[in-house]
Amino acid sequence: MSLKSSTKTDVNTTELVISIDPVAFEAAVEQEYQRQKKNIQLKGFRKGKVSRKIAEQQFGEGAFYEGAINSLLGPELDAAVTETGLQLVDRPNVEVTSVSKAEGVEILAVCVTKPVVEISDYKGMKAAKEVKEITEEDIDKQIDIIRKKNARIVSVDDRAAQLEDEVIIDFEGFFGDEAFEGGKGEDHPLRLGSGQFIPGFEDQIVGHNIGDEFDVTVTFPEDYQMTDYAGKEAVFKVKLKAISYEELPEIDDELIKDATEFETVADYREDIKTKLEEAAVNQAEASFENALMEQLVAKIDCPIPNCMYEQRIDALMRSFEQQLQSQGMDINLYFQYTGMDMDSFRETYRDRAVNEVKLRLALEKIAELENLEATEEDINNGLAEVAAANKMDVEMVKRFIPMNDYVADLKVQKAVDLVMENAVAE
Repeated sequence: MSLKSSTKTDVNTTELVISIDPVAFEAAVEQEYQRQKKNIQLKGFRKGKVSRKIAEQQFGEGAFYEGAINSLLGPELDAAVTETGLQLVDRPNVEVTSVSKAEGVEILAVCVTKPVVEISDYKGMKAAKEVKEITEEDIDKQIDIIRKKNARIVSVDDRAAQLEDEVIIDFEGFFGDEAFEGGKGEDHPLRLGSGQFIPGFEDQIVGHNIGDEFDVTVTFPEDYQMTDYAGKEAVFKVKLKAISYEELPEIDDELIKDATEFETVADYREDIKTKLEEAAVNQAEASFENALMEQLVAKIDCPIPNCMYEQRIDALMRSFEQQLQSQGMDINLYFQYTGMDMDSFRETYRDRAVNEVKLRLALEKIAELENLEATEEDINNGLAEVAAANKMDVEMVKRFIPMNDYVADLKVQKAVDLVMENAVAE
């Protein structure tokens, strides 16, 4: 292999001209012939016994060129990229510009390269950092969770339904005189005021008694997930079959003993306060970090190859599809519910992808400027945490994790830590 030239033709684009000498090319052609030989069959010859000369006479001199070039291309291109020191962010666009037995092969590879990033003033950045004060009301909200878990369900038969009641209903929805798909239910539980049904539906049940049969008229929202229903008026035939409500217990030491690990209400409230204060500190720290990262993103104004954004969108979509699969749904069913298609769905991720790519570039540059490295101890400690979290041994984790990417992530995290340690909280 010989790298004939390396020419920067545009921002983040470099063209490499690579030549493969006739000797190396001939060896690759012979190897490709030997690979295909067992499958070659011509009249008058036994299968697998056709000589290369006869095969080339029959199929053309270049019969084995494509396979030969493909076998050489990967290693030759890797060697050329290593020689130039280019950092590629996408697969090169490769074109064979000439090929012959006498001259060998010449290849043009158009390479999209990592953008050159400049960043400064990343130490001493300022951002707001405010820790929420925990009030008695905040503690009461947590106490209410215990009350709700220990609530008693009381059936009602002497009054009409009210907001916050749990009702059991039969219903069927109609557009005009025609019932529509998905609009029917029997013995359906519904908490009035929960917003589970179309706006206005639950309010029209309030005031009715057990045994009442009545119409509920609603209009589907314009942005309803099933687009065929969006904006349409529907009438639901409803029968109210049961009413009940939650009777919440009083908070006292006896309830706390039964429902928690604490002996008294005072002890439980103190524990809640401590945990809420810790959560408030963590939330303030997270908000502080997010504000600083947004400032770093704003500092990146160099041209960035669009393929980097598309690759990040691809990764985000793969993650979302995996979440759907864990819930027993696939992306096509999701599109049916949302009225979206692949193109519009990808666009929902674009702003996030742009910010994440820019942030990664900023942090990588900071790590470079500050000579931040992942030590052996950093790597081993991190792998041990991953192994423990996934109930695997470290060696198995190493087989599953691309180590170069893992080390790069550790360096990026060190850059985050450096920015945070040198930032000013206002």
